[in-house]
Amino acid sequence: MKKQTVSLLVLLLAASGFFFSCGNTVNKNAYALEFDSIQVNETVHLFGDTAKPACNLILNFAYASQSSDVRLKDSLNTFFLSACFGDKYMAMTPEEAVKKYTEKYVGDYRNDLEPMYKKDEEDKQDEQSIGAWYSYYKGIESHVQLCNTLMLTYRIDYNEYTGAHGIYMSTFLNLDLKTLSPIRLDDLFEGDYKEALTDLLWKQLMADNNVSTRQELEDMGYATTGDLEPIENFYLDPTGITFYYNVYEIAPYVMGATKITLSYEDIAHLMNGEFITLSSAIKADGE
Repeated sequence: MKKQTVSLLVLLLAASGFFFSCGNTVNKNAYALEFDSIQVNETVHLFGDTAKPACNLILNFAYASQSSDVRLKDSLNTFFLSACFGDKYMAMTPEEAVKKYTEKYVGDYRNDLEPMYKKDEEDKQDEQSIGAWYSYYKGIESHVQLCNTLMLTYRIDYNEYTGAHGIYMSTFLNLDLKTLSPIRLDDLFEGDYKEALTDLLWKQLMADNNVSTRQELEDMGYATTGDLEPIENFYLDPTGITFYYNVYEIAPYVMGATKITLSYEDIAHLMNGEFITLSSAIKADGE
């Protein structure tokens, strides 16, 4: 493993209250955060034989390494660890969690697949065709995409192949650094915003694809595997709010992920006071 200095699962948001209470506040001087990453590139062969299939694990885990407020640093890392590796790792140090996760992944690979591979060999099937089914890959790479005095956005890119069909996804965790709580859509928009926001998403997707009707989008494959609607997998940047739909969420696998960006001007009438403050700070940082 090596460290490299660097400048996030919608599923976790429902459990976010476990990590942070809304009453927590962060010291004004705590925003001088520094981040490092721990990298792993581990390849392990079945039976320890380099002639046999192998699994390859690639990790690039970004974590908070320094802060004038230790509570802030530790809280962020608890969230990052749980998001990347699962709840059982959240109480560990970043180094310990990466080590334990690596050991479990390669251990599970050998324990689960060696008995099946041995049986296939005994059945004298073609060794080359057998190998393809037993070659595994997993990648988890994270980084801090945005960090200012108000919020932090953490991105996780996940990629896995288990011998038959690969899957990949990206998730974004947006954290309010004042309260140490996740930022949800309900925190950014006011009133009954979802229908109006859905209409804006459709319009922007039509513009992005140079079509003028929803039916044309559906004919292309959009909204055939799921409804197009506002989701919690989003991020903010100087251009606006981007909703990120992973493969299968609104379109077939072959179409890949879909990103729809709505400008702050387009959504200004739906934004609440907190969102206006956030957007102003983000745009200022981008200038």
